[in-house]
Amino acid sequence: MFTSVLLLTTFSVACALILLAWLTLRFIPNNCVGVVEKLWSLKGSVPEGHILALEGEAGYQADLLRGGIHFGYWRWQYRVHICPLVTVPQGKIGYVYARDGQPLPPSLTLGRAIACNNFQDARAFLVGQAATLPPASEGKQLPPATGHRGRQLAILREGVYAINPALFVVITENAAYALRSLLSSHEIASIKSWQEELKGIDGFEPVVIGQPLETNDPLHPDETHLVDSIGIITIHDGPSLAPGEIIAPAVGSDVGDRHFHNNFQDAQRFLDGGGRRGRQYQPLTDGTYFINRWFATIEQIPKTVVPICYVVVVVSYYGQAGDDLSGITFRHGERVAEGQRGVWERPFGPGKYAFNTYAGQIVLVPTTNFVLHWVTGRSETHRYDDSLRSIDLVTRDAYEPRLPLSVVVHIDYQRAPNVIQRFGDVKKLITQTLDPLLSAYFRDIAHKKTMLELLHDRDAIQKEARDELRRRFHEFDIECVDVLIGKPDTDEKGGKIEVLLEQLRQRQLSIEQLETYERQREASDKRRMLAEAQAQADMQTSLTNARVKAQIAESEGEADLQRARKQAEKQVVMAEADLAQSRRQAEQTVVLAEADSQQAVLAGRGEAQRLMQVGLSEAAVQMQKIASYGDPRLFALAHIGSDLAKSTQPLVPERVFVAGAVGLDGNGTLAGSASDGNGNGHAAHGSGSTIATTGLVGLLLQSLLAERTCFANGDSPELASLKELTSRLTRETLANMPSGAGVSPAMTSTAVAATDVKQIAAAN
Repeated sequence: MFTSVLLLTTFSVACALILLAWLTLRFIPNNCVGVVEKLWSLKGSVPEGHILALEGEAGYQADLLRGGIHFGYWRWQYRVHICPLVTVPQGKIGYVYARDGQPLPPSLTLGRAIACNNFQDARAFLVGQAATLPPASEGKQLPPATGHRGRQLAILREGVYAINPALFVVITENAAYALRSLLSSHEIASIKSWQEELKGIDGFEPVVIGQPLETNDPLHPDETHLVDSIGIITIHDGPSLAPGEIIAPAVGSDVGDRHFHNNFQDAQRFLDGGGRRGRQYQPLTDGTYFINRWFATIEQIPKTVVPICYVVVVVSYYGQAGDDLSGITFRHGERVAEGQRGVWERPFGPGKYAFNTYAGQIVLVPTTNFVLHWVTGRSETHRYDDSLRSIDLVTRDAYEPRLPLSVVVHIDYQRAPNVIQRFGDVKKLITQTLDPLLSAYFRDIAHKKTMLELLHDRDAIQKEARDELRRRFHEFDIECVDVLIGKPDTDEKGGKIEVLLEQLRQRQLSIEQLETYERQREASDKRRMLAEAQAQADMQTSLTNARVKAQIAESEGEADLQRARKQAEKQVVMAEADLAQSRRQAEQTVVLAEADSQQAVLAGRGEAQRLMQVGLSEAAVQMQKIASYGDPRLFALAHIGSDLAKSTQPLVPERVFVAGAVGLDGNGTLAGSASDGNGNGHAAHGSGSTIATTGLVGLLLQSLLAERTCFANGDSPELASLKELTSRLTRETLANMPSGAGVSPAMTSTAVAATDVKQIAAAN
């Protein structure tokens, strides 16, 4: 019995405890939160205008229950709603809608950002915190800033958040976190529409700036190209723009500014810094930005690309009115500094610019020479001349041609703002100024000239037009580089101009034919010269070899000539030296020769005198010898006999051939007689003494004897003079002989006589 009572008591206690636990304990999963709803309270209900209880009133409580077991929440007093944690996926954005808080003021469309730990502190969002003013305000505090109900400025980045769904509705790309029991059908429909709208504008994705966009090519309007982008921001919250403004000014763009909003990602700072709603002047450049799309929408536009050989003149619609920099004499508009409203003074050179085209107009101006064609149906790629046509003319002789014209134009890049300020753009400059100017100018020229003059004087007209248009273009801040006039034509086929041109063609053809014939003649001459050149080229090797040899020979000859010249110069020097030496030797020789000559003369004279003395002496002696014989013939016979005695030839021959007789005639000369022809050798007749001889020897002896014995008469004049000379020399000799020489006069006479006989014999 006791056991039964004990068991019953235990069971009752256990049931009581279980009942108590069920009545007071609440379990919240870790991936959820618990929203406490207080069914009744001694403090009464939630104050008017609020839906969350902050002081323990009946209603939805501001504080959440996190994962785990919680005690004290009696079921008859509290209802706990279990809701999942808010999850924002990686790289996505979550938007928040507050169902409680201060009502939004008329100037705001989104609730201000409150420091509430990313909406996880509902009490801080509803109550707020007192803000302290700067030190200059003596530490005064402002009333606490509380959150506004409605859509919020602040957004949620990727992560998991414990947010009270009774106060906030969090909208993500794939879910909407809210306490559905509190939402009416109207709120559910609004939340769904917001979610669809955000999906439609990729509002749950961060903004990526810099992606390439396809846009029209500024140089070729019919073509497109890809250009990286910039973002243009349009703000939907904050104070409105001032009257007359179309672009909101940039605020909080500097990093050091306390209202720096980091490219509109901190919306509250943007508004605190004085940001205005509307399209913003500050663009977004390349990068990724997490921007609340309820607060701002982003439009991506291509960057401004300035091609090479172009500049951009900016006509700004934004900024304050500035001072006119063009001067008081320029009455075509204002030119202002950069950042002011008007035509900016400084153009932008080639490159890429993040220029907000909603804040101004970009005017492309070419800075290199470009051609404008006044030719019907012809246009350049820049399309500035697509509306230009050939100029209609009327000449003095009533021809109506159309003049095609091309003009080369240059715009100085520093004067480009003047051109845009004056004309608006290059197209208007051409169509509204240059076209009527050129048309009128060339029509005036055509009125003063005939058609032939217009054709023949084209160069002069072109030069005159170039000079005149340069002067006029300079007034418009542009430069006329050149004027090119084409051939005048007409729509008429076979009309007057064609007939005139045909006549000119026939005339020119005749001239060309004459020129052709002359050219053909020259071609024939050239052909002949070519044949000669080819023939010469065929022999070029031989000619080259010969020329080379000739050059070698010439070089060698030149070298030999140089060597000869050197040798000749050397020889000349040596010859001059030899000549000098020879001269010295000649002078010496002359001196010696003169001395030798004088010596020889003296010696010759002495020798001559000696020989003369000797000869005269011998002659005198010989004469004396001959005189001693009494008859010269006897002297001769004595010498002949003496010579014959010494002869080696036998005097008596072994054989005697008698040929005749030889004898001496009465004059003492040899005389001979022929034989009688009998061969006996006897003379037939003769007189005087004869010497009988026989044969050839006898004949020779006869001849010799006759020659030796033929003496002249001793009484001849020559012999007398000789005797006289001999006597004189003998006397002189004897007179000159020194006394006591031991020679007697008789001996002297005898010697002289012997000498004279010898000399006479030698002479004979």
